[in-house]
Amino acid sequence: MDKTDKSRGRTAFICQQCGRESLKWLGRCPNCQAWNSFLETAIAPVLKRSVSMENLPRELSQVALEASDRLPLPLAEFNRVLGGGLVLGSLVLIGGDPGIGKSTLLLQVAALAADALGKIVYVSGEETLRQIKLRAERLGVTGEKIYLLAETDLEAVINHVEQLHPGLVIIDSIQAVYLPELGTAPGSILQVRECTQRLMRWAKLNAVPVLIVGHVTKEGSIAGPRTLEHIVDVVLYLEGEPFSSYRLLRCVKNRFGSTNEVGVFEMKEQGLVEVTNPSQVFISQRWGEAIGSAVVPALEGSRPLLVEIQALTNPTSFGLPRRTANGVDFGRLLLITAVLTRRVGLKLGNQDIIVNVTGGLKINEPAADLGIALAIASSFRDTGVDPNLVAIGEVGLSGELRSVPQLDRRINEVARLGFKRCLVPRTSAQSGSSSANIEIIPASTLKQAIEVGLVRVG
Repeated sequence: MDKTDKSRGRTAFICQQCGRESLKWLGRCPNCQAWNSFLETAIAPVLKRSVSMENLPRELSQVALEASDRLPLPLAEFNRVLGGGLVLGSLVLIGGDPGIGKSTLLLQVAALAADALGKIVYVSGEETLRQIKLRAERLGVTGEKIYLLAETDLEAVINHVEQLHPGLVIIDSIQAVYLPELGTAPGSILQVRECTQRLMRWAKLNAVPVLIVGHVTKEGSIAGPRTLEHIVDVVLYLEGEPFSSYRLLRCVKNRFGSTNEVGVFEMKEQGLVEVTNPSQVFISQRWGEAIGSAVVPALEGSRPLLVEIQALTNPTSFGLPRRTANGVDFGRLLLITAVLTRRVGLKLGNQDIIVNVTGGLKINEPAADLGIALAIASSFRDTGVDPNLVAIGEVGLSGELRSVPQLDRRINEVARLGFKRCLVPRTSAQSGSSSANIEIIPASTLKQAIEVGLVRVG
């Protein structure tokens, strides 16, 4: 191909699910296995640019940091997930199911950030200014220093933003804005990727944090698709059960802080309200010696959360017993059930087993194994669990209990909420003995732990 051909650009077939490019149309994408997802797209020509002498290489030791590079907001749960506050020039992507509360959260963040950051620009490509005003009145947001812009042309958006010189920009949503020169529909893979890269360059050059909303597909990933997550600095997911008022803001990527941090909110009439003591909330409805119920101090990022794990066993009415896991990994449930059958002697082969984590939380760490096993054994034996006891430990295939990380932090949270006893693996009992307000009960095997944890009758 000669130079004249290169200057005109080219066309390629791009998968609208994963972004893979192909020189010809394919019925099925080799990367994501999606059918009929390739769309012919015009690729803009690559223009040769002069090399800028402004950004010269600098030695790492000579780069200075300032306290103002990170701006904490008066919203503690949001700051926790971000790693301490918004970083100047950062690009933050917030995803979640439709109606989960993304726009509500961002409007509240804009109102709280106006005092600290000055002008806030809220760009909406899906709602009119009157619709946003109605939500603001419901949330009690006066709207001072918040400038609304109902626009989908990204070039026009950037022009308006540069004239206002804001301290924060919010784009709701990235699938609604577009660049006219690309010639494709808004929301396509090319538009979403190029718009995100354009916003990233603008944020870095002007040292202004930008928050963008990303829709979630039926598979649970951010539409666009996951190419957005590689471009942005921070990825947050707003999660919640359909019939629960609690919302979890989970961090899955953060270039400036810890990942897997979680902020807990409750959806009320006045908007999303911070839950300052989530452990108390998740175990508030637990009563006495509840059969099939155990409390586990699980770690969400750096935060220990006390959650209630419930289990129910019942003789099966079908040929094969069913296993149902809500909030825990299904594979871990099968592992624990097998260990309880072979190593502890519980005859669970003809029992349907249902395990549920209350409050809509999802626990993936092995530290909850002992709590799950204790709840199943309690339900099977129809015997309550000690109401003052919590259980921590990983269950091995031989029935042994293995140590878990950050035991001291978990035990301190247990003692703060008034529990008296903590059942832990014997190998980590010494590291958890720093708290004088709680009794540490070591156990070597799962069978020993069940005998200690269940309340003896008579």
